[in-house]
Parts: sequence; structure tokens; C-alpha cells
Amino acid sequence: MNKLVVMKDQQAVTSSLQVAETFGKRHKNVIRSIENMTAQNSALQNMFKLGTYLSKQNKTLPMYYMNRDGFTLLVVGFTGKKAMDFKLKYIEAFNAMENQIRNYGGFQIPNNMSEALQLAANQAKEMEEMRPKALFAEAVQTSKTDILVGQLAKILKQNGIDIGANRLFKWLRENGYLIKQQGMNFNTPTQKAMDFKLFRIKENTIVHSDGHTTINKTPKVTGIGQVFFVNKFLRNRNQQIEG
Repeated sequence: MNKLVVMKDQQAVTSSLQVAETFGKRHKNVIRSIENMTAQNSALQNMFKLGTYLSKQNKTLPMYYMNRDGFTLLVVGFTGKKAMDFKLKYIEAFNAMENQIRNYGGFQIPNNMSEALQLAANQAKEMEEMRPKALFAEAVQTSKTDILVGQLAKILKQNGIDIGANRLFKWLRENGYLIKQQGMNFNTPTQKAMDFKLFRIKENTIVHSDGHTTINKTPKVTGIGQVFFVNKFLRNRNQQIEG
């Protein structure tokens, strides 16, 4: 369980081989699931990259590398307590690897003393800049306080992401975290979001003047969800800047 997530091309990834081993699946079935997903939706292809590995029989066989989003989509259907425990361990591993990459510049290797000194200075500066966010993440992950989506938007603004509550709701719907179909479940968490413990639902019973009652469902972002979305928006922003 120590190498669930590794760094490849300056990105935190896991492999289809590791997923199969961890979740007790046949590797060929995991590969089939990935290929079915990418065939149905070409937009998913940037989440999975084809690679190879050497089998025990010294044969070169195909495997896939996947980023956090690819992993999330792949394992969303894996059920059971044991599967949930593994999913949470993967989330922790992705967070740890991504923080390490951000803080230490992707494990750059200096070629001489001058580069080593410059790298050390850059890392010290980056660690100092990241300190408020790191403290925020540590505090939130251990907190039992759930917050409203509007409050999450304020936290994102504090972290340099220009987004308001309405735009955040829209983004959460468009990216599959909240239900977008109009109806009684509109704006409530999807099964994927609930499986990863990103939200909890607060229910309030409303008694109307004519005596009938309705139940109002409000999505609240968990501590895990707060760290997940802040990291995701920061990662997307950094990728846009680098691009």
C-alpha cells in the first residue's frame, strides 16, 4: 500500500496494475473498463495514458497510468467497506504526492553546487508560500465541521480562485459532483461525490401553511471535500498558468 500513487511526468498518477492488485480485480478487466470509458467519451483520454510493464514471464504487456480524476471515474462503481477504505487511502496518497510535487518542484535533481543552492532557495520560498494552505488543509482534514457551498466559494477566493457561489454550484453540476437534472434532487450530491465523502446532506422538514410538509435537502461540503476542491481548483489554475 506504500506505492499506490507515484510521480510520472510531473503529475501524481496510479496505474491500472496497481488498481487491479489493490482492489482484487483482474488486470485485463480493469483495462477493459478503461478502454470502454475512453471509447465512449474521448474527453476522458487525457486522464489515462497507455504504458507497458514487464510480466513475471518477461513479456511486455499493456497497462494504463491515470491521474486522480481518471482513478475517481474508474473506481466509482467499486462497492463495499473494503473498497471504500482503499478509495480513501488512494485520496490520501494522491494528496500527499501532489503536495510533495508542489512543495519540492517535482523532485528536480541539481547538476552542480550552484543549481543545488538555487534549488534549496526556491524550495524554501515555495514552502513558505504554501504554509498557509498546508495549515488550512491540515486543520480542515481533522475538522468535523461541514460547510455550505457558498462558504466553500469564499475559501476558494481566499486561495486566489475568483469564483462565487452560483458559479461554483454550476461548476459542481457540470463536473458531476451535484445532480443537474431539474427535480427534487437538483443540486444534491451525486453518488460519486457521496462515495468519496465529499458531501453530506442536511435535511430540513418544512411545514407549509396548508399543513403539508416538504423536505429541503442542502448539500454541505465535508472536511475531505473542502481539501479536495481547494486542491483541485489550485491544480487547475496552475495548469492553466503553465499552459
